[in-house]
Amino acid sequence: MNDNINYKNNPLHGLGLKDLLTEIVDYYGFNILDAYLNINCFKTNPSIESSVKFLKKTDWAREKVEAFYLYQYKSLPRASAEQFELPPRDRIVPDGQTPGEPAELSLEDAERLREKKAKKAAEFKAGNGRKPSGPRNNGPRNRAPDRSRSKPAATNSADPWANWKSKNEE
Repeated sequence: MNDNINYKNNPLHGLGLKDLLTEIVDYYGFNILDAYLNINCFKTNPSIESSVKFLKKTDWAREKVEAFYLYQYKSLPRASAEQFELPPRDRIVPDGQTPGEPAELSLEDAERLREKKAKKAAEFKAGNGRKPSGPRNNGPRNRAPDRSRSKPAATNSADPWANWKSKNEE
């Protein structure tokens, strides 16, 4: 069995972060990247150098940009569930899949996508989202009463430590 994994079919193989960023910025521009990725390095004083510096330090943002490169700019089909768990650089692209033409993106489409995500998030927070997996017992719990919270004996003493003192003196 061949244990060698062929990463050469992955468009990210051998591509540096600066080159990747230059490609997508030249094609889409910082405005589109900010609208679709919602990463501040594309919004506030955007430049290739500052974005590369930020993305090198921030794994989640770099992976988000690399996924955008693969699935929007290179138009690859979505990865399988198990491959999607891996970072984009570690994903194995099957031999039959070749990069296509870059997707045509607009600010209007980005705004619609952002509204759709906000609506889904609001539904999920309201409890109308996915149901939790597994049965839930919302009835009374079958456990012994907590004896550590027993009521203290009524005392006429003004000393709050009186009960503690009497227990430790015995």
